Amino acid sequence: QVQLVESGGGLVQAGGSLRLSCASSGRTFSNYAMGWFRQAPGKEREFVAAISWTGAMTSYADSVKGRFTISRTNAKNTVYLQMNSLKPEDTAVYYCARKSSSGTFYRPDRRDGYDGWGQGTQVTVSS
Repeated sequence: QVQLVESGGGLVQAGGSLRLSCASSGRTFSNYAMGWFRQAPGKEREFVAAISWTGAMTSYADSVKGRFTISRTNAKNTVYLQMNSLKPEDTAVYYCARKSSSGTFYRPDRRDGYDGWGQGTQVTVSS
């Protein structure tokens, strides 16, 4: 079972930036697409961004396009989420996740396509 550990969350003012990191255990990190999801209080967990196993393909939710950037460093088994121009509505617990199957980037926005989840990191954006 893969272990994922998120870090980098915190409190930031609107318009500010944060960079989240997600470190993965195991030797097969480079074979899997990775995703970031978020969950605000009282809401369902929603897709934020995803990146293919080589990093050649990315996908973003409309709400974060142009503001967030997902990237990965396979040599460090780490995926990142750079968040700029943060808004209060970005406040949530952010989770990284690993795609259930290696070598696929099919419907990266679907939560049920992921089987490994981190514990989450809190991001709070004040107005």
